[in-house]
Amino acid sequence: MHDPERTPRILVAEDDPDDRMLIREAFEDSFPACELSFVTDGVELMSHLANTVATTRSTLKQAPDLILLDLNMPLKDGRQSLLEIRSDPELRHLIVVVMTTSSNSDDAAFCRRHGANSYLVKPTKYTDLTSIVASLKQHWFRSSQ
Repeated sequence: MHDPERTPRILVAEDDPDDRMLIREAFEDSFPACELSFVTDGVELMSHLANTVATTRSTLKQAPDLILLDLNMPLKDGRQSLLEIRSDPELRHLIVVVMTTSSNSDDAAFCRRHGANSYLVKPTKYTDLTSIVASLKQHWFRSSQ
């Protein structure tokens, strides 16, 4: 769980450069007091998490407090990544919020069934994206500024 005494760490798994730019801007506008980092596919995500877990044991580096996960990524998609995260005892505690273009009810059901903390459809308007970021901040990081 997030320690309110330190900066929240958010890891975004998103392959689209335009979406990454918009997400970065939305966090800068709505949640500037967080540490935001990006990976571009599920392989990179799982590698990042494995490195974080390995170094957490020996250093002060810590896992992300929240993962914002796109479903449709190359190499390893968000569904596969979610399954791996939830099957790993070292990672299963992580908060995973799926944010994807898919409004398919089967995708949402799959994600909920396999442990996603939330399922959000990417908004088409920037103001709606900043509202989502503000909601994430309020819900998961109540004591963060």
